[in-house]
Amino acid sequence: MRTRHLILMPAYNPGPVLHRTVREVLTVWPDLWVVIDGSTDRSERSIEAFEGSHPGFRLIRCERNRGKGAAILHGAGLALAAGFTHALVMDCDGQHPTDRIADFVDASRRRPDAMVLGQPLFGPEVPKERLWGRQLSVALAWFQVLGPAIGDPLFGFRVYPLKALVAGLGSGKRGRRYDFDHEAAVRLYWSGTPALKIPATCRYLDRDEGGVSHFSYVRDNLRFILLHLRLFPGWLFHLPGLIIRRKGNVESP
Repeated sequence: MRTRHLILMPAYNPGPVLHRTVREVLTVWPDLWVVIDGSTDRSERSIEAFEGSHPGFRLIRCERNRGKGAAILHGAGLALAAGFTHALVMDCDGQHPTDRIADFVDASRRRPDAMVLGQPLFGPEVPKERLWGRQLSVALAWFQVLGPAIGDPLFGFRVYPLKALVAGLGSGKRGRRYDFDHEAAVRLYWSGTPALKIPATCRYLDRDEGGVSHFSYVRDNLRFILLHLRLFPGWLFHLPGLIIRRKGNVESP
């Protein structure tokens, strides 16, 4: 299978760190699309010049903020129509390791049918409350796919086969905000997409380093609760197939 990969990066009011992240990505990969998800801080102005100097760079503007998942799916649909087969999705806030882009793309090229899921390696600066919340999400993900096949479902540094992603989440309104990463991994796995797991570092930048977070512990954790309630009927439906899949040990290490 001939593959064509791009980097897809959603952005909402990221501040100055956006320019730095985009510059770093373009030094290691030529095709980068940034989806501005209704930002009001005008940070996209700092990267407009890349459209003239880098042929593979594209700046996509959404008029209003619809959420991380909506921005990714909007970009994924456009990328699929443009002839790309896969997208490595990463955040614009400096958390994700640009030096691992080539490794993840290489893994995807070897297994173009699979999603390549980053597994976070945290430094000492990570907020402890984030780690506690992740442990619960990991446990629920293991329940939803009957095992550790997708690992940490919240780490957004990953490669998706675009056809599978758009088919799995392109319609309806599910997974449109911070619940996207978890829901995408689970639903693609349910649909038969294999999962490859690769460790990758994850940094949490403080404000002095330009770190910005729009995660709300109340609003977004409530959204995660609703996500798991929404996934439960699907889990029941897919349970027989998951049991057969697990017994057959079809996943590659």
